Amino acid sequence: MSTVRVGLRCDAGPQRGVGHLVRCLALGEEFLARGATVEVFGTVDGVGWAAGQLAARGIPLHPGPDTPDGLVEAARRHDLDVLVLDSYELDPAGAGALRAAGVVTLAIVDGDTRGQDADLYLDQNFGTDLVAPAGRLLAGSEYALLREEVLAARPATARPATEVDRPSMLAFFGGTDAAGAAPVLTELLLATGRPMDLTVVAGRPEMAARLARMTPGPGQSLRPVPPTDRLPALIAAADLVVSAAGTSTWELCCLAAPSALVCVVDNQRESYHRVVAAGLVAGLGELPQLIADGTARATAIHTLDGLLGSAARRAELSTRARSAIDGHGRTRVVDAILDALHPHVAQVR
Repeated sequence: MSTVRVGLRCDAGPQRGVGHLVRCLALGEEFLARGATVEVFGTVDGVGWAAGQLAARGIPLHPGPDTPDGLVEAARRHDLDVLVLDSYELDPAGAGALRAAGVVTLAIVDGDTRGQDADLYLDQNFGTDLVAPAGRLLAGSEYALLREEVLAARPATARPATEVDRPSMLAFFGGTDAAGAAPVLTELLLATGRPMDLTVVAGRPEMAARLARMTPGPGQSLRPVPPTDRLPALIAAADLVVSAAGTSTWELCCLAAPSALVCVVDNQRESYHRVVAAGLVAGLGELPQLIADGTARATAIHTLDGLLGSAARRAELSTRARSAIDGHGRTRVVDAILDALHPHVAQVR
């Protein structure tokens, strides 16, 4: 039986971030493990870390068509059986055009189908209430797409309540920190006055420069680092993680990391409020308010201070976070795609 050929249409860059590419990579890894071929169609500019992720997996990168006709032409030229669409910017008519051309199509969405007519829709957000045609929706964190290095670092149990005098802290805000959150949240962490060893991933050189100008207080250390492939290991070693409420939320949950999240862009808001309400993470608020509103800043500092001072609270977050993700999301998604491709045939399983 012929090998399944899979295309992943997504983009990454300094302003777009890398979240779309990261979750597509997780899906690509699962397809590769089952003997399929995988190709990415899109733009990966100015993000060396992301390009390296593709190269390490041997996944070729092709220009990403934006129009329905262009998507169909690329699918035909590369003889694709499946095309995954993960973008807020593509013409929504592209999914329907691909279906009409006989290409099985998965649209990865975040609370809104954007009018796409796909064979399957994936919304991996916790507690999503997305409305989609019956039998075509994969919804909730049980379908979270996680890379192999994250799954390999998943602990057997949640974190224990271990008291530490000088907590190890990690802060990161996506692959590029397009919203410029790192300096803002670093200031808030240092403002707690708590001793800490703080590592901050600086997504861009200008962020690193701003961090280098900050002066930690007594008992505090600050170490900016560039985007790194070692992020799962850094997460696993941290007593508390501060991050954006994007796709990395599910990596943090999988790794049972006690975490405090900030909502940095509008399309994170709904998921942010849901995971905070469920107690999977602590909430620090929305970035624009943390920049402009003194009361919001004071509230966030108070929250961080409480987390740094309470091993029991951190352990509670770890337990709830780990329980929300079992690490089998990408397996479920690929199973569903293959069922749509070959309803009566077990293929590359």
